[in-house]
Amino acid sequence: MVHTPVHASWTNQIGIFFSIVQRKVVSPNDFTDLTQVRDRLRAFEDRYNTAAQPFQWRFTTSDLDDLLARLDRHQESSIALAA
Repeated sequence: MVHTPVHASWTNQIGIFFSIVQRKVVSPNDFTDLTQVRDRLRAFEDRYNTAAQPFQWRFTTSDLDDLLARLDRHQESSIALAA
């Protein structure tokens, strides 16, 4: 099982990457042909992959257990208040 952050999903990470590409590669849109776009994207990809490092998740199974226990306590107290 892989525990992803509780505040984001993998699709958020894709969105972040493409927003970086938009800001650092595509804008300003001063290309005269598609070859320039391709070359600039490939150069960015090479630079990005050279600097990239694996991300180390800090959300452990113990953290998940604690979160689930807190949610259970919260739900139980909400039910008790409603009764």
